[in-house]
Amino acid sequence: MSLAKLLEKWEPVIGLECHVQLATTTKAFTSASATFGGAPNTHVDPYTLGLPGTLPVLSRATIEAAVRLGLAAGCRIRTLSRFSRKHYFYPDLPKGYQISQYDEPLCEGGAIEFVLDGKPHSVRLTRIHVEEDAGKNTHVAGAPISLLDLNRAGVPLCEIVSEPDLRSAEEAGAYLRAIRQLVRWIGISDGNMEEGSLRCDANVSLRPRGATAYGTKTELKNINSFKFVEAAITYEIIRQADLLERGGRVVQETRLWSPGEGVSKSMRSKESAHDYRYFPEPDLPPLRLDEAWIDGVRAALPELPMARSARYVRDGLSAYDASVLTAERDLADYFDVVAAKVTPKLAANWIGTELLAKLNQTSQPISASPVAAEALAELIGLVEDKTISGKIAKEVFEEMWTTGRGAKAIVADKGLTQVTDAGAIEAACREAIAANPQKTAQYRSGKVGLLGFFVGQVMKATGGRANPEMVNETLKRLLDEGQP
Repeated sequence: MSLAKLLEKWEPVIGLECHVQLATTTKAFTSASATFGGAPNTHVDPYTLGLPGTLPVLSRATIEAAVRLGLAAGCRIRTLSRFSRKHYFYPDLPKGYQISQYDEPLCEGGAIEFVLDGKPHSVRLTRIHVEEDAGKNTHVAGAPISLLDLNRAGVPLCEIVSEPDLRSAEEAGAYLRAIRQLVRWIGISDGNMEEGSLRCDANVSLRPRGATAYGTKTELKNINSFKFVEAAITYEIIRQADLLERGGRVVQETRLWSPGEGVSKSMRSKESAHDYRYFPEPDLPPLRLDEAWIDGVRAALPELPMARSARYVRDGLSAYDASVLTAERDLADYFDVVAAKVTPKLAANWIGTELLAKLNQTSQPISASPVAAEALAELIGLVEDKTISGKIAKEVFEEMWTTGRGAKAIVADKGLTQVTDAGAIEAACREAIAANPQKTAQYRSGKVGLLGFFVGQVMKATGGRANPEMVNETLKRLLDEGQP
């Protein structure tokens, strides 16, 4: 049965647990480096290795980053929170427990907002809490061994736990992209799923359409891309629906997503909280935050992406342009500089077409653009005041990109200033008409689409420097009047 048919009968209920690796220089409870990419087991110290007698010391940067995230998501920030020990026994967890938060998390409530297919969505959050990461096991293909790298062990994480508000794989993908956009926007993480900076577990269950009670959920792990999030959830919806259609029942379990095979596989029965034997972390006192300090963190937050997108729409941009420009904060900041000096819509068009096309071709971020925002504004300004035409402006932009020179200097050196002298333009138009008598006759017999041909002839003759509007108007007048 197709997915569409299954969804007529069954409603998916989806919640995500996302782990955001914070971009701090040190680990959550020790001064060991948290930098990604070191040689295996070089960013470790006695605490990371779980050696006896070592004690955790909480990083202030970790808490500030977590509070920034909580405030950006509209959470309530607890002025009193506590850390707990979460016990499980894996080789990549040297202490045999993970310092996390349980019943008194740092952030509660809030929501993640996004737009999907033109419709606004808001997914409620249960909590955001702070914890330390585990190490990494690498399983050697064809050999009965695993390699252990503890560089990641102890790196600070924010776990974002959503309410089960998502109803499709597409919504889950959009929600996860919104989290990535937000954490990058406020500068707490690079959100790189391939490097593990953003990881996601999905809880999926089905219930009959119209029912209010939740079905039995399964947890999907090992999802390391937006594409795989949607693929894994879609597979699980079909698997569960097929099972229920055949009279079977869904078992609460953890399943591993295998992207190569495109299937999920049973991994283990799903743990409950009591399986982790949580108890208060005895080596850390309760975390107390001052309201004034929280207000200071709030005041330092930038304008958030949804708010900036709404502002752009109010200022006359399309919803599409606003979404493109707010995909990254650096891009939005670049646009603001340009739009402060030229018409915002024209700035959006140039950035969305010429600039982003070049950046995509060269795989460069906006921060590395050879054409600075002020330089692009200068170029667009020359188009606005009719110093150069749009066609010439594109040629100037190419040279700006290659050489780093300013638009005015290039235009002056190459004599590219737009021709606006009415007499010179009329003379060029008369020459084009006289040189093409057959096309002139066809135009006057009703083939008015040939006007574009004559415009092209004039622009070619003037090296693209003639004012296009004046050329159009002059040609139409001369051709319609029957003048040679």
